[in-house]
Amino acid sequence: MQFKAVTASHQNQIKAPIIKHLSISPFRHSHHSQVLFQSSQSLPTLRTSAATNAPSRGKLCCISPSQELIAVTTEIESEYSDEINQISLIGEENIEVVEVQCEELTKESIWNQIIEIVKFSGPATGLWICGPLMSLISTAVIGQGSSTELAALGPGTVLCDNMSYVFMFLSIATSNMVATSLARQDEKEVQHQISILLFVGLACGALMLSFTKFFGSYALTAFTGAKNVHLVTAANTYVQIRGLAWPAVLVGWVAQSASLGMKDSWGPLKALAVASTVNVTGHLILCTLLGHGITGAAWATVASQVIAACMMIDALNKKGYNGFSISVPSHIELLQIITLAAPVFLTIASKVAFYSMIIYFATSMGTHTVAAHQVMIQMYSMCVVWGEPLSQTAQSFMPEMLYGANRSLVKAQTLLKSLLIIGTFLGLVLGTVGTCIPWLFPQIFTRDPAVIGEMHRVVIPFLIALSVTPCTHSCEGTLLAGRDLKFISLTMSSCFALGSLLLLLVSSRGLGLPGCWCALVGFQWARFFLSLRRLLSPAGILFPRDMDHYGPAKLKAT
Repeated sequence: MQFKAVTASHQNQIKAPIIKHLSISPFRHSHHSQVLFQSSQSLPTLRTSAATNAPSRGKLCCISPSQELIAVTTEIESEYSDEINQISLIGEENIEVVEVQCEELTKESIWNQIIEIVKFSGPATGLWICGPLMSLISTAVIGQGSSTELAALGPGTVLCDNMSYVFMFLSIATSNMVATSLARQDEKEVQHQISILLFVGLACGALMLSFTKFFGSYALTAFTGAKNVHLVTAANTYVQIRGLAWPAVLVGWVAQSASLGMKDSWGPLKALAVASTVNVTGHLILCTLLGHGITGAAWATVASQVIAACMMIDALNKKGYNGFSISVPSHIELLQIITLAAPVFLTIASKVAFYSMIIYFATSMGTHTVAAHQVMIQMYSMCVVWGEPLSQTAQSFMPEMLYGANRSLVKAQTLLKSLLIIGTFLGLVLGTVGTCIPWLFPQIFTRDPAVIGEMHRVVIPFLIALSVTPCTHSCEGTLLAGRDLKFISLTMSSCFALGSLLLLLVSSRGLGLPGCWCALVGFQWARFFLSLRRLLSPAGILFPRDMDHYGPAKLKAT
């Protein structure tokens, strides 16, 4: 059956008109309207014809030239009222089914995401463990021979390991930019970003090599202080050798982070497994068998880092990208990288500076105290990195949910819940295991009773600080993925300032090494509460009114 109505001067065919009785306003969610729209397609086709002088049975209002229908004749409403009511009932039943299915999918997605997180973060854990593991091996091997060389590792690792963490902005920027470009399915942009970031990594590595060569001894003398001048010679030997690997370390980090941004953690893991084997073998041969002490430990670490960088680039090549392609960024591209990397740099620099300040205050307390702190801080670093894969997971998976073609804030919120569940469990396990090793088996690191006594004094704050770190990494990784960089940089800077004041206070009161570790407890828990509060706030990246405020407006720039 067809109905004719008076319209403008031309004929137009209209399907599934918007009938006044088919209002979707009572429904709360967008998928409800989709169910109703699909049901409304069963209505007959209505045709309008040009008949300016034809009589009309009702009023038909249209907007020219689109001829958008906003009302139908009363005759149509009356004749099709039964069909409309049936469609409404069907829509309501479908809506209830959809709501139940959405709740079930939400519950299932949490467990699915937990499994997916474990599959990705499990291999990624090995990547983060490799660096601290190398330093921990050096600590264990050297501690068996000399307490002086063990103490010298403290300031030595500050200039090698802690300073390298300052350049983690390269790693975070690479994984963030690669993951965002892949979410937009732009592979050419991915290759270009890898090339310019490899150049930046190589340039920073060469800069640090020069700094170590010409200013390493001065930095160590200023750091150790007048009471520990006897540690400078051994520490400088260690630093000069380790400094040779700076270019390889930073280039390897860029290649590794590019793979992680592609959601591949197995390729880099294989590379670091080989590097760790080389490191352990080198320590056993050079330190234990040949007796080269801290010098042998440095050479073993350098060899493993160079091998790791080469294998990281090879893993990137196997994915179809050229890991040897290095491009000099233009001044605009360099400014774009700085815009993203500067807040990240400030965040990491604040964290590294705080850890270095703890070592500085511990160094001023004597050889036995700094040796004990070296053992505990290496154990702490070894355990903390188990939470870093949760941060990397957020940085690799969140950009697609926040800025991708199929953006879903619900999935992003569910992912955060999954990360926090895993982080809570992991924190309890790490805290328990990490505390038991120095408490029950301190002979692994040293046989000096004075050093062991100092180690036992800090196991409680060690446990409290360590237990919250995986959840902290999950929250901060989500903020980095959402590019809420201003907040996280200001938060970390504030925590560093307050933590430094607390360190000065406990040091002036003579509270010793336990006081320094209590300051670390406050630093870690403050970071967790502030980042979690930001994410749960309606102004956070997971509850934005306008996503352009955070990322998409700047995605082209990065």
